[in-house]
Amino acid sequence: MIDIRALAYVVVQATDVDRWKRYGEKVVGAMAADAPDGGAYVKFDERPYRYLIVRGEADRYLASGWEVQDHEAFEAARGLLQATGVEVTTATDAELDARQFRNMLWFLDPSGNRHEIVWGLKSAFVPFDSPVNVPSFVTGALGMGHTVLAAPRFDETWAFFRDIMGFRISDIYSHQTGPDAPVQRLYFTHCNNGRQHSLALFDSPQPPGGCVHIMAEVASMTEVGRAMDRCKAEGAKVMASLGQHVNDEMISFYMATPGGFALEYGYGGLVVDWSRHTVYEATAISYWGHDWSLGLATGDTK
Repeated sequence: MIDIRALAYVVVQATDVDRWKRYGEKVVGAMAADAPDGGAYVKFDERPYRYLIVRGEADRYLASGWEVQDHEAFEAARGLLQATGVEVTTATDAELDARQFRNMLWFLDPSGNRHEIVWGLKSAFVPFDSPVNVPSFVTGALGMGHTVLAAPRFDETWAFFRDIMGFRISDIYSHQTGPDAPVQRLYFTHCNNGRQHSLALFDSPQPPGGCVHIMAEVASMTEVGRAMDRCKAEGAKVMASLGQHVNDEMISFYMATPGGFALEYGYGGLVVDWSRHTVYEATAISYWGHDWSLGLATGDTK
């Protein structure tokens, strides 16, 4: 299996890159900078970016960037993917320049989601300096946060992540929109770090925005409140009210992004010692709050 260390970044396609720059700075509280070919970087820590925004003809999530330890781990990943029949594409020079890693390859999972594997970050390690005074985001060895992806071919997709990518289940939730509605499985999964989940797979059709949501974590509840104020001031749509999740204990709210998917903005995410963890199925998604009817239940980002 591949030894994935963290979710290093996400790639987002945008028709209006400047809109993402403003959103990144004024709402999220990150730093924004120009990227190659008219794109943008959204920076959360000492790395050059955590969100790579690329120009395109639609506003959508494009790819998840997974980091491995070194060149040997990267080549082992390539070999395993190819040996199991996965079509692997090596990054072009332009793609590699934008990502600022020594090497990158990409492929599609069985549900059509694009994933990139990288090694060897290139960085001047410029300190994070938020334009709206957010002290820090919780990243480091835990990665940039998490991503929740649709998996219409759920069994095949989970088998791929379990058997090839090396992910393990943290917890399970069986989602129903009503008492007589079909069950949609939601697997929260982790890679080789302590973040309670870096990837969740949802048994649903692909949404127009390319993913269900991504998550950014700050270091205090105060910063969640300040982000809610900025969200209101900038006119960003709240897609779920403030609440606390059962599984990772995150206190968070959800808001729309310019990419047509949601951003969970939270504090207090659980860091797990996996040697002492047992998998469970939660029968509630949140202890309190998280009113999904504001938009997340339908995917309405407008």
